[in-house]
Amino acid sequence: MAYETRVTDLLGITYPIIQGGLAYLAYSELAAAVSNAGGLGQITAMSLPSPEALRTEIRQVKQRTSQPFGVNFAIGQHGRPFEHMVEVAIEEQVPVISITGGNPKPILDMVRNHPIKTLVLVAAKRQAIKAEQLGADAVMVVGQEGGGHLGRGDIGTFVLTPQVVDAVQIPVIASGGIGDGRGLMAALALGAEGVEMGTRFIATKECVHAHEAYKRALVEGDEQATIVIKRSLGTPARALKNNWTDEIVALERDNPGYEVLKSYISGDANKRYIHDGNSEVGFGWAGQIIGRIKDIPTTEQLMKRMIEEANQIRNKWS
Repeated sequence: MAYETRVTDLLGITYPIIQGGLAYLAYSELAAAVSNAGGLGQITAMSLPSPEALRTEIRQVKQRTSQPFGVNFAIGQHGRPFEHMVEVAIEEQVPVISITGGNPKPILDMVRNHPIKTLVLVAAKRQAIKAEQLGADAVMVVGQEGGGHLGRGDIGTFVLTPQVVDAVQIPVIASGGIGDGRGLMAALALGAEGVEMGTRFIATKECVHAHEAYKRALVEGDEQATIVIKRSLGTPARALKNNWTDEIVALERDNPGYEVLKSYISGDANKRYIHDGNSEVGFGWAGQIIGRIKDIPTTEQLMKRMIEEANQIRNKWS
């Protein structure tokens, strides 16, 4: 069955399934695998050390796939300058850019006169309206079930998605709590025209930078095995619950500020777990969808299974 929506038309993909930016994990191997399987794979720009490293990664994706792919720019509160990285993406003529974690205007302005499609991650209706006004081609709506950084409103994907669909004219992509064909069909029923998945793509063979201990934790954990950290900083984010995140939450009760928390929530602390498998001195992002992750398939197997599940539902509805 065909799954043609405005999102598949916009991005030139077969299935309306987008792989999330996944800091320190979304590189050419995973991005190309998702794109080759019919979705939109992405590489993470701001996890790379330099513009030339990004250029190399982009070219490696192009060697691995002839299909469209994206470059994600996570521009957070404490991020470094990103303009020189965006310039590389423009020079390399990437098909799609997604923007998460900050004001999208500077990047949207930089790519406005280029044939690059733009996706903006939002966590509230007003953010979606603003992104549309700024010229985004589509918005990705993340509910509080998602892994990594979330909105401050604690609104679930099931409620937030149709609210945004009714508020904007551009296509809406649902994110948060989605990892199978049922989630895809639920999102489409809510009026979304595609889905973004982050956590589910970590637990795949092609996410080669994720340590096996991290992947196992995603498979073995249930829907209660995550916790939201960084609330005291106004930037809530969902991670796997462990001793390290418990310590972060305990520190946050006294609102200590960023400088006290910095070493606990740093990229280095993140990498100690997701790259090295050391959960005692680090953390890994994860959404509540881990309660539905039961295996570590190839990306192609995962995508095929999702579409088969979605087809079964469509057949029941017809």
